[in-house]
Amino acid sequence: MRTLSLATLLLLSPALVLAQQEVDRASTSPTQNSNQLERVSITRQQTDTDLRRREPVAKQLYGREELDKYGDSQLSDVLKRLPGINVTGGQLRMRGLGGAYTQILVNGEPAPPGFSLDNLNPAQVERLEVTKAPTADQSAQAIAGTLNIILKDAPRVVQKDLRLGLAYASEKPVVNAGFTYGDRIVGGLGFVLPISVYQWNNVNETRGERLTNAEPTVGQLRQHLSSEGSDRSHGRGVNVSPRLNWKLGDDETLALQGFFVSNRFRNEGGSSVTLLPDNDQGYKPRALEDETRNRGTFSAHRLNLQYNNRFNEDKRIELRAGAGSGGADFNFEYDGRGGVVPIQRVTSGENRNGNRSLAGKYSQYAGEAHTITVGGEWERRTRDETRRTVENGVDLLPGIEGQPFDATITRTAVYAQDEWEISKQWSAYFGVRHEQLKFQSEGNRDVAGSSDFQSTSKVTTPLLHLNFKPDPKGRDMVRASLTRSYKAPDVQQLISRPSINTTEPLVNGNTDTTPDRSGNPALKPELATGLDVAYESYLPAGGLFSIGVFHRRITNLIRTDEARLMTVPWAPTQRWVVTQVNLSKATTQGLELELKGRANELFPTLFEPTTALSLRASLNLYRSSVGDIPGPNNRLEGQQPWQFNFGADYRMKSLPISMGFSAQIAPDYEVRQNDKQSQESFASRSLDAFAMMQVGKQDNVRVSVNGLFQPKQGARVFYTAKSDFSFNERQPVAWWAVNWEHKF
Repeated sequence: MRTLSLATLLLLSPALVLAQQEVDRASTSPTQNSNQLERVSITRQQTDTDLRRREPVAKQLYGREELDKYGDSQLSDVLKRLPGINVTGGQLRMRGLGGAYTQILVNGEPAPPGFSLDNLNPAQVERLEVTKAPTADQSAQAIAGTLNIILKDAPRVVQKDLRLGLAYASEKPVVNAGFTYGDRIVGGLGFVLPISVYQWNNVNETRGERLTNAEPTVGQLRQHLSSEGSDRSHGRGVNVSPRLNWKLGDDETLALQGFFVSNRFRNEGGSSVTLLPDNDQGYKPRALEDETRNRGTFSAHRLNLQYNNRFNEDKRIELRAGAGSGGADFNFEYDGRGGVVPIQRVTSGENRNGNRSLAGKYSQYAGEAHTITVGGEWERRTRDETRRTVENGVDLLPGIEGQPFDATITRTAVYAQDEWEISKQWSAYFGVRHEQLKFQSEGNRDVAGSSDFQSTSKVTTPLLHLNFKPDPKGRDMVRASLTRSYKAPDVQQLISRPSINTTEPLVNGNTDTTPDRSGNPALKPELATGLDVAYESYLPAGGLFSIGVFHRRITNLIRTDEARLMTVPWAPTQRWVVTQVNLSKATTQGLELELKGRANELFPTLFEPTTALSLRASLNLYRSSVGDIPGPNNRLEGQQPWQFNFGADYRMKSLPISMGFSAQIAPDYEVRQNDKQSQESFASRSLDAFAMMQVGKQDNVRVSVNGLFQPKQGARVFYTAKSDFSFNERQPVAWWAVNWEHKF
C-alpha cells in the first residue's frame, strides 16, 4: 500500500522524485561463548524522523546531520533549505509569511532584539525545532509558526572540535573558524564552550529606475531617474554560547546558559544616476553621482539559569531566570553630487536594550492517561534610542529627531495544558494561554504633539492538538490542530515619530507616491484562528511522506494605509503621510507536501538496496486574501504563490566521499498593497552543493557552493491611476567555501 500511495503521488507531482537522506545506521555486536551459539544484536540509532514521529504535536526536528551537511557558517543558509521555509533579506519566513508572523526562540526564550540568523554559526546549535501551530508553554505570537533554536548542550563524553574555513564571493576571500570544547568533570559538572568567529564580504551589481510626479502640479518637479552601480557589504563578528550543567542529584539539575553575539559591519555603495530628458520642462539629460556609506555595530548578551527537579515519577518542576543586554549603533552617509543642489546627508543613531525574565512550570501525572502542566512567565524589555538626520549641516527634523526616547515592554503569561493518552489510537493535547503585553514610551513626539504613549493588549489563546493512528501498531499518523495565535505590533509601529521621505524637500511638499511615514499608537494585535490537518506516513527504513493543509483567519490585520494629506509639526506645509492601521480581516491557506527517504525505499525497482542515495522534495502552495483591499492579487504581504525545494545526497562506495545538492524555486508574484498601489516581486531560485571527503578518522574536508544560478532580485512598485513607478534590482553572487574539521 505504501508503494502504491507513493506511486500515486509521483503521478500527481512528477517533480517529487527527490527526498531527504535518512540512512539506517546498524551495527552488529557478536558475543561468543564456548557453550552457546553466536548471538547477533541489531540496533538502530534514532533519526530526526523518529523523534518527529514521537512528538505530541506536529513538529519538525533537524539535528547535526542537517546542520553540518553543507559546512555553512550562517544559520540562515541551513534554514532556507528546509521545507516550507525561506529566508529573504535575513528575515525568516514560514508559509510565505514574514513581518513578525514567525516567532524565533533561542532555547525557548524570545530571540534578542535585532538578532539576525546570520549572526549564529550552525556549529553552535544542537538542533532546530520547527512548529507550525502554537503550544501553551510557548508564546502564541506565531501565526505562521515557531522556530526554536536549541544551543549546544554539555556532552556526555569529552568533545573537542576545530573548524577552519575559507570562503569567497567577490573581491577577496574571508575566513571563519570555530572551536568547541566540552567535557564532564568531577562532581556531576559538565560544560561546553562553543566559539566561532566569522567574516563576510559581498559585492552586488545594482540597477534602478524611478519616475516621480509623472503628472506634476504647480510647484512640483517631475523626476525620471535611472541608476546603475554596486553595493558592498563586509564585516566581522564573534559569537560564544557556553553552557554549564550541574547534576545535583539523580533527578535534580542546574544549568547556566550564556549567549553572546557581537559584530561590526560596513556597507558602501555607489551609483551613476542619469536624469532622463523631459521635453515638457525643458531640461536635458545629465549624469549625477551618488555615494553611500553605512557603518555600525551590533551586540547581544544573555545569561539564563534553569533548575529542574523530578520529585518522583509523577511530579516535576522547572524554574528559569534570565538577564540580557545589548545594542546597536549606525552612521549612514549619503553624498549626492552633480544635482542642482549637492546633498550631503548623515543619519546616525544608537539603541540600548535590556531584558529580564522569570518563568516556571509544574507538571504532574493525573491517573494513567493525563499529564497536567501549569506555568507562568514574566519578561521586561527596555529600549533607549536616539536618531538624528543632518542635511547639508542642518538638522532635518529639529526638536523631533536627536531627542532620546525610551520604551518599556512588559509581557506576562499564564497557561495550563493537558496531554491525554486517550487510547492506543488517539492522543490529545489541550491547552489555554493568557498573555498580556504592555508598551510604555516616553520622550518622543508624535503627530499630535504628545510626548508620552502607552498601550496594553491582552490575548487568550485556546489550543487543541489531536493525533490519530489508523493502525495502533503502525507508524502512520493523522495530526490535527485547532488553535488561536496572534501578532502584536512592535514598538516602531506604535511610536508616532515620523520618518521623512527625502525624495521631496520639506519646504516644497511631497506627493501621495512619496509620502512620509509615522507610527500609530492605536494599533491592536492581529488575531488568527488556525486549522491544521496533516497525514504522516513513516516508512520502515526511516523515510517520510507527509501531506497537510492549513487555514488561518486573521482579524485586525495590520497594513499600511493609503497616503493622506495632513498638517504635521515637522514641516511648514502639509505633507502626505502613511501609517499602519488595522483592517478588518484576511485569510490564508495552503497545501504542504514533503517526501524524503532512501532511494531504494522510495523506488525499489530503480535502485539496489545498497545504493547510498537519498532523496528529498517539498512543495508548498499558498493562497491568501485581504478583505478590505480589492483584488486581484490582494494577498498578504510577501507571500509567494508556491515554493518548491528538492535535493539529493550520495555516498560513494569506493571512496570516503559524500556529495549532494539542494535547490529552491519560487515564482514572481504581485501584491496589491492598497487601492492605488501594487508591488511586483521577482522570481527566486538557488542551488547549493557540497562534496565532503573523510581524511582518516578525525579529519574531513568539505567544498561547497551556496547560491548558484540566482536570478536578479528586486521589486517594482506601480500605481493604478498614475504613471509613477519605482524599480530596483540587484544581482547576488554565489559563495564558494572550503572547510576543514578536526575532531581531537
